[in-house]
Amino acid sequence: MGSFTTHRLRAHDPARSPALRFAALCTCLAEFAPYGFRATYHHLCRSAGIPPEPEQDPEAVVRAVEELHAAREVWFAAFRVWKGARRVEKLAGVRVPRSPEPRRVLWCPDPGFHPAGPLAAVMPRILSAPPGALSRCPVCPEGRGTVPWHDGTLVHRLCAGCGVSLAHRPVPHDPRVAADRAERWRPVWRRRA
Repeated sequence: MGSFTTHRLRAHDPARSPALRFAALCTCLAEFAPYGFRATYHHLCRSAGIPPEPEQDPEAVVRAVEELHAAREVWFAAFRVWKGARRVEKLAGVRVPRSPEPRRVLWCPDPGFHPAGPLAAVMPRILSAPPGALSRCPVCPEGRGTVPWHDGTLVHRLCAGCGVSLAHRPVPHDPRVAADRAERWRPVWRRRA
């Protein structure tokens, strides 16, 4: 697999077919997806207006990959600062980092329920989120409560305002719920939801 930058350039390349450009976007998503692959995919398809057939609007893929790139740049700037501080710590003999690596994901397990703002605008709030389970949503400015969401093996406590998983707990596997979640993903993947 090539780098994010390589696939970003492929998504921009008008000499490539719209399907290949779309595949390049998906490869970028496999490397950097601030809400998890499925929710970030849904967000980008909605925000960029990617139609069910990429041939209908090849530039929608470019809009999507640029929104993803802008969010990645916000994360990457914070990561470079952390990496420099970590290098200094290592030189001083500190083997365990004093601060965790900047967070790059706030998991949204329900692909259709995620923050609505541009990814680059939400990314600073993702970066400021503490590691581990969250007591409150770092994206929503005020508490909006929580809602449960079951994916077949985990029950998530989602922010009722934006769908970010604040915590989860395992439950016995429920094949019916898992099958329902898989069935609900199909129209999202085909950009029909």
